[in-house]
Amino acid sequence: MIPDHAGVDEICPSPNHTERRNGLRPDMLILHYTGMGTGEAAMRWLCTPESEVSCHYLVHEDGRIVQMVPEERRAWHAGTGSWRGRDDINSRSIGIEIVNVGHGNGYPDFPPAQIDAVTRLCADCVARWAIRPEFVLAHSDVAPARKSDPGEKFPWLQLFSAGIGHAVDPAPLRGGRYFGLGDRGEPVAAYQSLLAAYGYGVPCDGTFDDATRQATVAFQRHFRQERVDGIADASTIETLHRLLTSLPRSPFDPDESATTSA
Repeated sequence: MIPDHAGVDEICPSPNHTERRNGLRPDMLILHYTGMGTGEAAMRWLCTPESEVSCHYLVHEDGRIVQMVPEERRAWHAGTGSWRGRDDINSRSIGIEIVNVGHGNGYPDFPPAQIDAVTRLCADCVARWAIRPEFVLAHSDVAPARKSDPGEKFPWLQLFSAGIGHAVDPAPLRGGRYFGLGDRGEPVAAYQSLLAAYGYGVPCDGTFDDATRQATVAFQRHFRQERVDGIADASTIETLHRLLTSLPRSPFDPDESATTSA
């Protein structure tokens, strides 16, 4: 395998990949954490046929970058999920695993050397594949019911300052009206429509159900990290408004209509 990124330190080929389906090319960049005890254990798992999982890149705590699947191939990193009506995230994305034991094991901070390497890698991928800022996403954004990675400690604003991804200054925490699990009505439907307009796969039926709560948690982990509680408070809603109004293009542009693939 010839590295796709000039900063790759090691090649560790995984057998877990196929052709991208329906002629799709990467237009998303999905960031994960490994959620395992060590980077070496994660590498073994990602290279084991029985695991049926893989990624394009893995970044160790010390910044070493390992490539496992060529970017032109469909790595098995995202599983079932969707974004802006698009499914088969694996065929549409490049997947980067960041070594971190995760929420279930203490969830340490990401070391500076690791984030520096992730930033360089992301910048290169985004430039080569012309990935739009609002399609640089967390695993939890595309699969909020299943995933929490890379989580609320991941420094999205640092990536944004380097020209990667989409972000705004989150609105400050304060009191005021908010929505939570079980609430119903037109204001809830309006909030759900904002989440859906940005990309989250939620119903817009006016019921703050568990899917809406999970999408709210995912949104907070990415864009309003100070408090992650699944409650659509004033800060969460204002931050969501800021993101939508600062998009490079409207999410309702014709080429942003919902599409699906097998």
